[in-house]
Amino acid sequence: MPSNKSVSDAPIVQFTNCRILRDHRLQREDLWVREGKILNPEKLFFDEKGSADVQLDCKDSIIAPGFIDVQINGGFGVDFSLATDDFKSGIDLVSQKILSHGVTSFCPTLVTSPPSVYHQILPQISVRNGGAHGAGILGAHLEGPFISKEKKGAHPEHCLRTFEAGAFQDLLATYGSLNCVQIVTLAPEMRRSSEVIQELTKRGICVSLGHSVANLSQAEEAVQHGATFITHLFNAMLPFHHRDPGIVGLLTSDKIPAGRRVFYGMISDGIHTNPAALRIAHRAHPKGLVLVTDAIAGMGLAPGRHTLGQQVVEIDGLNTYIAGTKTLSGSVATMDTCVRHFQEATGCSAETALEAASLHPAQLLGIEHKKGTLNYDSDADFLMLNDSLYVQATYIAGEEVWRQDVSGM
Repeated sequence: MPSNKSVSDAPIVQFTNCRILRDHRLQREDLWVREGKILNPEKLFFDEKGSADVQLDCKDSIIAPGFIDVQINGGFGVDFSLATDDFKSGIDLVSQKILSHGVTSFCPTLVTSPPSVYHQILPQISVRNGGAHGAGILGAHLEGPFISKEKKGAHPEHCLRTFEAGAFQDLLATYGSLNCVQIVTLAPEMRRSSEVIQELTKRGICVSLGHSVANLSQAEEAVQHGATFITHLFNAMLPFHHRDPGIVGLLTSDKIPAGRRVFYGMISDGIHTNPAALRIAHRAHPKGLVLVTDAIAGMGLAPGRHTLGQQVVEIDGLNTYIAGTKTLSGSVATMDTCVRHFQEATGCSAETALEAASLHPAQLLGIEHKKGTLNYDSDADFLMLNDSLYVQATYIAGEEVWRQDVSGM
C-alpha cells in the first residue's frame, strides 16, 4: 500500500507477529518504526493516512528494548583501562561484538588507574550513537580510585587516592576531564566525599557507591547528597549485619529523599552472587535492580591469563581471579547470559528479567525517554528473542545490526 508522504519520506517498517514488551508486559501488537524511532500507529493512520512500506514477520518472537550495560571493563582481548595507541579500534571492536549479546548501549568502565592513564584514555572516549558499527557509547564509568583500601577487590592499592583539602579539584586533577563521564564509583565514607557527590551530581554525573566500608548512615547521607547507584551490590562492601546493614541497607531505607530511587548493579553470572542473595535483593527492591556484566578483557576468549587495568587476571571457567589469588576480578559473562541466569535464579517473569537490563539502567541514567523502552518516539533500539530469552537479532535505530546465523540456532 502506498504511504502518505506528507510528514516524512522515510520508509515505515511494520514488525508483525510478535509480542512487544511495553508497559511492563508482553503485548501482542505490531511494532512500527520510521527514521530510527518507534512510531505511534494511530497517528500514522488517522493523522497521516499512512501505512507500512515494509512488513517483517517476526515469527512470534519477543521484541524487547536493547540491553544497556553500565559496567563493562572490556572484552575480546580489549581492556578499557589500558592506554594503547589503538584504544579507539579496541573500543570499536567491543562495541561491535556485544551486539550479539543484545547490548545496544554501554558505559566503558575504567578501574582504578594512575592519573596518566585517565588523561590518556578519557579524551579518546566519546559519546556516540550506535549503529551497524556497534553499540552506542553513553559515556565512561570511572570505578575508583577514590575507594576503600579494605574493599579494593581487584583494584591496585598503590593507585588508590583520598580527597584532600580541595576535594573536587583532586578528582578533576586525577581524571583530567569529566567531558565524557557518565558514572563515578566512590566510597562515601571518605572525608569530603559529600561535596564531591554534590559537585558531580550538579554536572549530571551519576554517583555510585562501591568498594566501600560505609555504614548505613554514611550511605544514606551520600544518597541525600545525590548518589543514586550501588556498584555490584554485595561485592566489595561490608556484608549485611542486622544492627548495621551498611550499603545493602539502602534497598529498604526509609531515609531516601521523596521521589528518589536508589538503583543497584548486580553481576548475575552465578559466580559473584549466590542465587539466594540475588533473590533477597530482588524481592527487597525489584525496581532498583540493574543487571551489569562487569566483563573484563577475557570475555569471549579462552581461559588463561588476561589483564584488568594494572593487574594480571586468570580465567578458570566462569571464575576470574587476580593471578595467584582467589580475589574475584570482574566477570566473563555476557549480558544475555546474565538476563537468563537472573530469571532462572529468581523465578521472575521474562518481562522483569528484560527490564532489569534495559528499562532500569535507562532510568538510572535519566534517558528512559529515549532508551530502555519501546514507547512511541523513543529510539528504535530493540531485540528479537525467543521464549528462552536467547537473542535472535539486534536492531539499532530500526536497522538490523546483528542476526543469529540460522545454521547456529
